[in-house]
Amino acid sequence: MKGNWRWLLVAGLVFSLPAFSQLAPGLPREETLIVNQLTGRTGAPDNFNEWVGWKWRDRGMQQLMNEPLWSIDFASGEVINGLASAPPEYNDDFTQVTIHLREGVYWSDGIPITADDVVFTIELIKATPGMNYQAPMENNVERAYALDQHTVVIELKQPNSRFHTYFLDRWGCLWVMPKHVFEEVEDPLTFQFNPPVSSGPYVLHSYDSGGYWTVWERREDWDRTPTGILFGMPKPKYVVVRAYGDPASKVLGMLRHELDAADLTAEALKAALAQGRTIRAYQPSFPWVVNSDPCITGLTFNTAVPPYDNPEVRWALALSIDIVKYTSIAVDGMAPVSPLHIPYLPGYKALFFEPMEEWLEEFTLDLGNGETFKPYDPEVPLRLAELARSRGYAVPDDPEAIRAAFGPGWWKYAPDVAEKLLKKNGFYRDDQGRWHLPDGSLWRIRVLGRSDLSHLSTRNAVAAAQAWKEFGIEAEAVPSVDFSSLGLTGQFEVTTDWPAFEPWGAGADLYRTLSPFHSDNVAPIGETTPGHQSRWSSPELDRLIDQMEATDPTDEAATAALGVEALKVLIQNLPSIPTFNYIGFAAFDEYYWTNWPSLENPYAQPYVHWGPLKYMLPFLEPTGR
Repeated sequence: MKGNWRWLLVAGLVFSLPAFSQLAPGLPREETLIVNQLTGRTGAPDNFNEWVGWKWRDRGMQQLMNEPLWSIDFASGEVINGLASAPPEYNDDFTQVTIHLREGVYWSDGIPITADDVVFTIELIKATPGMNYQAPMENNVERAYALDQHTVVIELKQPNSRFHTYFLDRWGCLWVMPKHVFEEVEDPLTFQFNPPVSSGPYVLHSYDSGGYWTVWERREDWDRTPTGILFGMPKPKYVVVRAYGDPASKVLGMLRHELDAADLTAEALKAALAQGRTIRAYQPSFPWVVNSDPCITGLTFNTAVPPYDNPEVRWALALSIDIVKYTSIAVDGMAPVSPLHIPYLPGYKALFFEPMEEWLEEFTLDLGNGETFKPYDPEVPLRLAELARSRGYAVPDDPEAIRAAFGPGWWKYAPDVAEKLLKKNGFYRDDQGRWHLPDGSLWRIRVLGRSDLSHLSTRNAVAAAQAWKEFGIEAEAVPSVDFSSLGLTGQFEVTTDWPAFEPWGAGADLYRTLSPFHSDNVAPIGETTPGHQSRWSSPELDRLIDQMEATDPTDEAATAALGVEALKVLIQNLPSIPTFNYIGFAAFDEYYWTNWPSLENPYAQPYVHWGPLKYMLPFLEPTGR
């Protein structure tokens, strides 16, 4: 570890200088919380119009500036009523939903937040192609109107028992617009909303024109926001959200007490814990990580371009991956793997993983010429456990405990089978073992990753490029500050954005995961997609999603059954490859602030880049330093 630490320190001295040198001056450190920006440097720092394209929402817009109608805290599994005062009310056939708004909440410029804002938001987005959520609003909403200042009624074109979830913040959602601002705008697609008007407890203070940091200041009228009403005053007067290009600079920042909370890599977390007397992780011992995150990481194919429009090619690429080696490269083998497009969590084990185990074991690929292959390998967690033991970690011997820690199984490492699938489709190797496409050109894959090298998307990119390179493909990981915009507009071959949208994290409802694959949400390359970045859909999955929309989400048996069938369709077609659960290598420096969420005290979700950060801040305690 000492050798690794020297590398971290030297790299940090080099790469951290831009972020540190440009920080806004004059902020009292004892009143300022400084956190890492997960998605890296902001590519459009002047633009705060979250309703058009990708705007690096974790620069503070979703955590501090915006209050959703509802948000979900995956630590508790509870839905928090924000701008709404109660859960949505549907009629019997789910063709109408009524939303009751919280009274006494105001925009940061002093204008009350009312039903008119909600109705205006829906109508403007519905009528404006190019805005986020335009397709769902156009496809679902017949009309929206205000019964009074605090009651909204939305009439739907067809039954949809989950329409309200477009406004439920899980990692972003359809936030409510300030009508009094946007109704004066000539073109909402080019409007930068700068300075922004806030519905949350903080307002914009300043930002770096290079995109390295954004500073937020607590509103004087914080008590007129849902955060203040529900939880009290956020303790930090200022919050600085800073972008770092690599884990070394984050560790250096924490050791210098210039960064209070950050997501790291496995190596960097161990270095920070070893060197920082005031630094702690979410768990007090191995594996240290946040392991309750309801996200699955992996690889997404652009199925709108060849050869990734061919499911047999996608399966060949999956079978060319040794998942044990892959997770070793990506996360030091610390994460549970998942063959399904949902994370392996205790709540999903009985609902999905156990009912699908037999189907997974019998699932068969057609290799041609009468040859078949069963790709599922239930022994993967045992091999992952052995890897952990070889690295000196304490691992239980009980098979069930091993599965709980490392997952249910994954796909076999079968490069020989992958080769058969590729040759069946016209691919061939040259005399150097390099793969060529059917047209004769050398097969090159650029695996898109985030600019933040510690993000698990980028760790997936590095591991995938290595696996495919060893298989004979000219593959490389390509970190990009434009990661999200390139993915949304289809400017990639393989990306490491989510292989499926994150589920809610509790309960049987997988609608949030599945609905982005509906054909209604597929956009041509060059246009921002409202759906999954794979741009894949199928009539069979459309039918299941349509059935889900007409099913009461509280009917657990019916909802779970639809989810199981939909997960089977995704596996058969593999528009993306789930690899391992998102685990948070979260580190907290307690030099200035204490009472962070932890395994011992999980009072809130622990991530500083998620929307409910604002609900955590009233519970942080200053140390007085």
